[in-house]
Formats: sequence, C-alpha cells, structure tokens
Amino acid sequence: MKKILIINGHPNAESFNFGIAEAYENGAIFSGAEVETITIANLKFNPNLQFGYQKRTELEPDLLESWEKIKRADHLVWIHPVWWGGLPAIMKGFLDRLFLPGMAFRYRENSVWWDKLLKGKTAHIITTLDQPGWYYRLMFGRPSVNQLKKSTLEFCGVKPVKVSYVGIIKTSNEKQRKKWLEKIYNYGLQNK
Repeated sequence: MKKILIINGHPNAESFNFGIAEAYENGAIFSGAEVETITIANLKFNPNLQFGYQKRTELEPDLLESWEKIKRADHLVWIHPVWWGGLPAIMKGFLDRLFLPGMAFRYRENSVWWDKLLKGKTAHIITTLDQPGWYYRLMFGRPSVNQLKKSTLEFCGVKPVKVSYVGIIKTSNEKQRKKWLEKIYNYGLQNK
C-alpha cells in the first residue's frame, strides 16, 4: 500500500488550495493508499531559521511530528499558491526549519558533495497561479518550482518530482474549478 503525504502550504483555509488538497486526498483514499496530511498554517512553530546552519534551534513538537510523517511517506504531494513568483512565507519557513543537514541531507567532510537522505521518495507539486503555467515558465523561469523541486526535494534525493499548474485562479469560474478538482482527484486516484 502506497503511503502518501499531502502538504498544504496555503495559509488560508478558505482558499481553493484546500479544495485541491481534499480532492487529491479523496482520490488517493479511494485508490486504497494510506494518506496523511500536513496543513502548514495549523502548525505551531517559528518559521525563522534564526541562526542558519551555525546553531540548531530545537524543533517544536509540530515540526517533529511533520518530519515523522515525511519519513513514513513514499510520495509527497505539495500544494501551494505562487506569490510574487515564490512560495508563501509560512511554507518557506517550514522548509527552512525542517529540511536540515543531518535530516534531509548530509554534507560530506572535505567535499563539495552531499548525501541525499530522502532517496526512494517521489513527489508531485500542485501549484496555483494567477497566470497561465506556460507564461510563468517562459517569462519568469518558474522560481517557486526551481526552489521546491530542484533546490530542495531533488537536492535531498526525492525523484521524480512531477509539477502541475492550476490556473488562472483569479478569473476562473465554478465550472472550470470543478474540472480542475476532477483532474486533481484523478491524480490522487493514480497516486501520482
């Protein structure tokens, strides 16, 4: 049985991202997968990596529990909006505080190389936009995807990482949103 973890990075519980998370979860559960969730906005933690990597700040209980969920999962589903080309601040803080040396990766002594400690996991990034996905890629170089997919997940050994764009959100109607939710449900059903 595949173990799926859905990580919702939108801070507003009334956002369409919560509908996306629910649609994916429903599909995955119907497929027989074991599903856990993390709603980052509901966690109690300081998102500021105050000392960088020079000094470790103790992880709060919600972050420790989140890390256990990440370790258990075979497949990570990241759901978030793109704001100013990047991730919401709370999601960035979650990554900064949790994807640490010795946990998600390990630097090798006297080397530029590192060990990827999350090998064997796959991921799917589902991101909402107020522009077409092709425009975000061509005009801006998709910075949030580069940050999460390449600089974080793949850096730590998560591969492959699929990316799906949902948008244009601000001009969408109920019919369009229903189509998107059906598509996301099918992603969950297929565990991808």
